[in-house]
Amino acid sequence: MKKKQFEKELPELEFELAKLQETVARKGMKVAIIFEGRDAAGKGGAIKTIMRRMNPRIWRIVALPKPSDRERTQWYFERYTAHLPSGGEIALFDRSWYNRAVVEPVMGFCTKEEHELFLREVPQFEKMLIDSGMILIKFWIHVSAEEQEQRFQDRACDPRKRWKLSPIDLKARDLWIEFTKYRDKMFALTSSDEAPWLVVDGDDKEKARLNIIRAILDRVPYEFNREAFDPIKLPARPNIEGSGYDEPKLEELNLVKDYYAD
Repeated sequence: MKKKQFEKELPELEFELAKLQETVARKGMKVAIIFEGRDAAGKGGAIKTIMRRMNPRIWRIVALPKPSDRERTQWYFERYTAHLPSGGEIALFDRSWYNRAVVEPVMGFCTKEEHELFLREVPQFEKMLIDSGMILIKFWIHVSAEEQEQRFQDRACDPRKRWKLSPIDLKARDLWIEFTKYRDKMFALTSSDEAPWLVVDGDDKEKARLNIIRAILDRVPYEFNREAFDPIKLPARPNIEGSGYDEPKLEELNLVKDYYAD
């Protein structure tokens, strides 16, 4: 998809997201959206696109670092439950509890027993969330080996993106088949009618982002509360000149240097 078409389609979808946002806040809905996929699949970019015009007090990004020593002794899901949405919130998980389904066993960060226990427990855990009234949406963003390699090469050559390329990413690059096998097992054992895995073709970043937004709009019921979007007529500004206060001139303040002066 060309950038021009992407920019043409996005404003309409952002207005629909604004309607969804207003509905979630007004009705106290709880929405959790999971973004999973291989490294460089475009999870972060999709989340940034969604958040571009949204209220960060309602939409919350959850991107947890590796667990601390204390967290490693907890029930596995415990560190994630603290970040689940409350009423009137939407939580966007940039990776989630599904680390234990694919990343951890491939990298040797969990035991075989811990991995198998997770696969048994996660359907029950998610059923409890849904039964409590939460809307749960799970995206797997697919990226081909060829496209991932191109993105890795871009990150390796661009100093602005170097932080995106970690030693774990490079190791995962060599373990493509292992990742695929664990992903397939995850799909088979953790996709349900209530919480299915939604697979997004991520090779075309722009198209993937639009498709993700449309999929969210299809799965979270929302309304158009016209009053919330009617133009607001602002009253006239008070007359500053007649207030008796002399505001200091800009040049009298500790003004930042104009680096772009003609």
